[in-house]
Amino acid sequence: MIHGTVAFVRIAVVTGGNKGIGFEVCRQLAGSEVTVILTARDEARGTAAVKKLRELGFSGVIFHQLEVTDGSSIDRLSDFLKTRFGRLDILVNNAATRGCELVDDPSFGPKPTMEKFSGMDGHQRVEWMLRNSQQSFDATKEAVQTNYYGTKQVTEALLPLLLSSDGRIINVTSGFGLLRFFRSEQLKQELNDIDRLTQERLDELLDAFLMDFAAGTVEAGGWPTEFSAYKVAKAAMNAYSRLLARRHPALRVNCVDPGYVRTDMTGHSGLLTPEEGGARVVAVALLPAGGPTGAFFDAAGEASPSFV
Repeated sequence: MIHGTVAFVRIAVVTGGNKGIGFEVCRQLAGSEVTVILTARDEARGTAAVKKLRELGFSGVIFHQLEVTDGSSIDRLSDFLKTRFGRLDILVNNAATRGCELVDDPSFGPKPTMEKFSGMDGHQRVEWMLRNSQQSFDATKEAVQTNYYGTKQVTEALLPLLLSSDGRIINVTSGFGLLRFFRSEQLKQELNDIDRLTQERLDELLDAFLMDFAAGTVEAGGWPTEFSAYKVAKAAMNAYSRLLARRHPALRVNCVDPGYVRTDMTGHSGLLTPEEGGARVVAVALLPAGGPTGAFFDAAGEASPSFV
């Protein structure tokens, strides 16, 4: 009790919270006296993550199963939040897939050890990732469904709860989602023109990308050719975030690039620790009321809203 009233405790949902950046976001939010609903596809892994956090002294963490591409799973989470809390203050959309498979490429030598990675700069590490990545249509489609449509479905379902509070939506993005990776100037202009862009047009563009990927015409279509699905899906999510910020000015909707982090997604080739990447996300989640919206944050802070 504080002066006869109950202290206000913020409620946060973190998708993909059982490991890596998501786990760190959960830990750091819980350390800031936020009640955290840690979500994960796999119940056993999610439960284990919550147990680990509680053993570290973070009692205000709750597990709830969530598959971001499954409407019924999203509805169950929404119903839980309505019944248990009646509102949502922070949504961190972190769940994602890499859009390609990491493979051991004998021509590039064996997978580097952590010691060998430490002798490589960022460019060399990304080159290793590229040389040891194999793109497929199934992985590409999964990335679009998870990284864009999954994020969108979860967000739209939880909007009423966020609008009943000082809602914050933080979409974990990547420098790979910047429009400079697109070869087509027309695509760049469309994705950057928030005054004309619509969600329906975003869907059409993603359909066109998948058709081009299936036909082997990604380069001719003006799309990114390296880590294609990841870059396209993150660029679409960045654009959607700006559309959402314009549609709901009372919300704070921002994108955060946590940096090149050592996680399973990067084959542990990253330059930053999950703690460092998670801290960037949490800093934006906890910005004071009335802060920026529709913005992109990276290591330098708030960057150009054009995401170019």
